[in-house]
Amino acid sequence: MQIQRIHHVAYRCRDAKETVEWYRRHLGMDFVLAIAEDRVPSTKAPDPYMHLFLDAGAGNILAFFEIPNSPPMGRDPNTPAWVQHIAFKVESEAALLETKERLQAAGIEVVGPTDHTIFKSIYFFDPNGHRLELAADCATDEQMKKLDEVKWEMLEEWSRTKRAPKQAAWMHEQELAARPGQA
Repeated sequence: MQIQRIHHVAYRCRDAKETVEWYRRHLGMDFVLAIAEDRVPSTKAPDPYMHLFLDAGAGNILAFFEIPNSPPMGRDPNTPAWVQHIAFKVESEAALLETKERLQAAGIEVVGPTDHTIFKSIYFFDPNGHRLELAADCATDEQMKKLDEVKWEMLEEWSRTKRAPKQAAWMHEQELAARPGQA
């Protein structure tokens, strides 16, 4: 067996209609499918839900569940907000900057662009509190080769020490040297 691609990634939402409208308006995702039941097919539990599917491009599907009979959504209080996020690739840095302007004009707070050397990103939250990232690739073949050559060494070092290995520190040298608010 070999994985072909991600079929879909599912998250919880507070309001299915609001979520569909927000992703259509701000990220141009088409609403492709809705499934709703009064019982969960896998567990047979009596728990009504709305399961919606959005086209994230190139065969990728982003899905959400609205589950009104469960307690309100929360976050893992021990995990920083920047850790759990959904990252979407965009075609260029120009598209990234244009999207940032559109989001800000709609009243959405945006962080970035952040320079990761091999890609540049902006970050913001959807109406459900999920952190989103838009990323524009800008890596050279040489940079990717350099990173590929050290990945196992870095993983082993991290596993032993739980300290950040420095083999790829060059990626964020400029970004981390910038004063807050400059990037």
